[in-house]
Parts: sequence; structure tokens; C-alpha cells
Amino acid sequence: MTSSIMKQRPWVPLLYLLPALIIMFVFIIYPMFNTFVLSFRDKTGTQPASVDCVPNEPCWGNFENYRYALTNPEMTTALRNNAMWLLLMVPGTVIAGLLFAVLADKVRYEALAKSIIFMPMAISFVGAGIIWRFVYAIQSGGGEQIGVLNAVLVGFGVKPVAWLSDPLFNNYALMIVGVWLWAGFCMTILSAALKGVPTEILEAARVDGASEWRVFFNIMVPLIMPTIVVVTTTMVINVLKIFDIVFVLTGGNFGTEVIANRMFKLIVTDTGRSMAIAVLLVLLTIPIMIFNVYRFRQQEAMR
Repeated sequence: MTSSIMKQRPWVPLLYLLPALIIMFVFIIYPMFNTFVLSFRDKTGTQPASVDCVPNEPCWGNFENYRYALTNPEMTTALRNNAMWLLLMVPGTVIAGLLFAVLADKVRYEALAKSIIFMPMAISFVGAGIIWRFVYAIQSGGGEQIGVLNAVLVGFGVKPVAWLSDPLFNNYALMIVGVWLWAGFCMTILSAALKGVPTEILEAARVDGASEWRVFFNIMVPLIMPTIVVVTTTMVINVLKIFDIVFVLTGGNFGTEVIANRMFKLIVTDTGRSMAIAVLLVLLTIPIMIFNVYRFRQQEAMR
């Protein structure tokens, strides 16, 4: 009887999918399509892209907004900074998370230690940025330093440092905030992977005379390498779209601009350019997503 009803009403299963399909179309598919279309308009998103072409200057026609996204000095700064974040913050965060996971596993108050390390993840990134503004604050008028770092420096007789406005330090100072926020996430995932390592293998290695360093690097790390790769690729995607920390602490000024912050700044006045930057950001994340899918299929094939 059930089969006969389904044969008479083949559209019934679609009713269950319809609400999800509508939400997906309204909030995902249509915005993505509209973003792509606007990126080929002029910088305001209202006219053909050729309107922005200037005589006797390079023009990419319908790709004029992409020329801006790839060649504008502020965008090249943003691309360079994002590359710097990828090269420094991603390995720094993964290494810090792995270190915390190993050390926390060896103390009696493991749960408390992990809770403290993970706590920054419970804070909004905007709230974390405000906290670190007070940490990095500098009193340039000769008054008492209220910023934690500069107060410590002055206490040791060292001149205060403009952590957020000095190009020598500001990008690294922002990355420290990122590591502080994400290390707890990496620690949680890697700690679960470490606990899945068979204790028999570790004990056999120690009985054979292997030091703790060799046990860690030659046994534990290779066994949890798939998890390390997943955590790393996740952090790469997070860093590519980093926004909150830069927006709150520097607003992208003083040479700290990043792709997502530049996109946000242009979204009202230069919508077309902002959409081109959004498409560029998506294109940068697609290879990482494809790599994750490839790794997942490899692991499934091995099981």
C-alpha cells in the first residue's frame, strides 16, 4: 500500500526537501550568483565594467574589478599580509595546539588546563580584539602606561612600543591574538587524536629504549598526521578570511590590511570591487576544500 501511494504521489518526497531548498536558494545560491554578476559590473555595481576604464591606462574590460583586486596597492598589501598570516600564524597555531595537547595530557588537572586554554574560543573575536587593544595600548603623551605590555616594558626601563601602529611589530602583534584565540581549538582536536594512539605501541617503543622525543616524532606524529592535516587546512581557511581581529585592532591601517577587511570597506561605495574581492577569496579557498575532500576519500578507501 505504501509503494502504491508513493507511485501515485512522486512529488511527496520533494515536500520534505522544499523548505531546505528554499533556504539554500535564498541565502546561499542567489547571493553567490548575484556576487558573481556584480563583480563584472563597474565599481558601483550598477553599470557595465567598461565605465571604469580610463583612457591611456590598462583596462581589463569586464574584468576591471578583478584588475583592481589583483593590482591595486592596497589590495597587494592585503594579499601580502594574508600570505604572511598563512606562513606564520597557521603553523604557529597548529604547533601551539599540539604542544598544549601533549603537555595537558601529562598533568593531573588536565580538564582544568584544557578549559583555560580553550576559554578564548568562548569569547567573540570582537570582544577578544577589545581585550587586546588594552594589552597593546600606548600612552604617547608621557602619562602612565595603562597597556599591559608597555607597562611591563616601562617597569624594566624600556621605552614603550606602538604595537598596533608600528609596521615593524603590528602584523605580528595581530597574529599573536589569532594564535591565542585558535590554539585551544587546535589543542582540542589534536588531543582527541593523541588519545586514539594505541598505548601498546607507545609502551613497546619505550621498552625498546626509545626516548620520549623519538616516541613523539617517530610514532605519535605519524599516527595523527591525518588529523594534523585536517586542522592545518581548517586553519588555512580561517586565516584566509580573517577579519575581526584586524577590523577591531587596527581597522586595516598602518600596513595591516587583509582581504576580508578590504572587501568590507568597499561594500557600500565600491560594490563591484568588493564583490570581485569576495569572488577572489572564494577562489582561494576552493583548492583547500578540494584537498580536504581528496584526503577524506583517501582515508575512506584505506578503511
